[in-house]
Amino acid sequence: SRPEKQQKAFEPVQPLAERLRPKAVDQLFGQESALGDVLRQALVDDRLPSMVLWGPPGCGKTSFASCVASSTKRLFRSLSAAKAGVSELREELSRATNARRLQGKGTILFVDELHRWSKSQQDAVL
Repeated sequence: SRPEKQQKAFEPVQPLAERLRPKAVDQLFGQESALGDVLRQALVDDRLPSMVLWGPPGCGKTSFASCVASSTKRLFRSLSAAKAGVSELREELSRATNARRLQGKGTILFVDELHRWSKSQQDAVL
C-alpha cells in the first residue's frame, strides 16, 4: 500500500480550471443555443463541420470544443497560437493525416488565441 501512496505523491496536479472543466456535452450549461439541432445531429452522425468559436475570455470556448470532441470518435488536439507558430500547426496537421491513414480516425484541432497570429499565419489554417 505504501508504494501506491508514494506514486500518487508524484503525479502532476492539474490546475483547478482543468479539473472542473466539463467532460461531456450534457455537462455544459448555458450553451443550449450553440448546441442547436443541427450540431446535435452532426454529433450523432460524427460529421462535424469546421467551426469558429468566438467569445470573451472565460466564456467556455475550450470547454465547448473539448466536450464536442468527446462526443465523437475523433482525436482531440489543442494548439495555442500564443505559444506556437505555423510549423507547429503543420506538425499537428501531419499527425491528423497519419491518424486518418493509420487508424481511420479523424481529428478535431482546436487552435486557441488564433487572433494572435498574423493574417498570413492565419491563412495557413485555411
